Amino acid sequence: MNTTFSLKTSLVIAALAVIPAAYAAPMNKADYKADKVRIEADYKTDKTACGSLAGNANDICVEQAKGKEKLALAQLEYAYTGKAKDQNKIMKTKAEVDYAVAKEKCDDRAGNAKDVCVQEAKAAETKALADAKLDKKVGEAQTEAAVDKRDADYKVATEKCDALAGDAKASCVSAAKLKFGKS
Repeated sequence: MNTTFSLKTSLVIAALAVIPAAYAAPMNKADYKADKVRIEADYKTDKTACGSLAGNANDICVEQAKGKEKLALAQLEYAYTGKAKDQNKIMKTKAEVDYAVAKEKCDDRAGNAKDVCVQEAKAAETKALADAKLDKKVGEAQTEAAVDKRDADYKVATEKCDALAGDAKASCVSAAKLKFGKS
């Protein structure tokens, strides 16, 4: 019994831990600017650390530093705005960064092995971008469905108001407009 309760509690805590940042209040402009400066400083530090490497290892390291910066900036923008568009941009940026790093890693190979490596990297990017596009379309479809449902509920509410007369009807319609966000 205690184990079951503990397991359920753990699952609830884990579920709450993954609540999207969109529900949290967006960060203020000062924090946004400070984090942007921190990200740029981290990039410079990471890029400088790559200086000790040579050849393709250096190129890979630099590409990883650039990618880390791009992804961090995309995440920062989403944390600042909380917009679905910026959340989708994170997915796109991650796909592009992963591709750029994987492609750079392919430079260590030659001939057909390199060609296969590049094609695998491109395929992974294409899949990730398709997932981002799907996620965007699902989000748009959910928004559209919510609007359609709200409109349908509004029509039902106003139809119910038609049974009333005078001030009662006007009050009912006004309440329906307020409830369903109509002007």
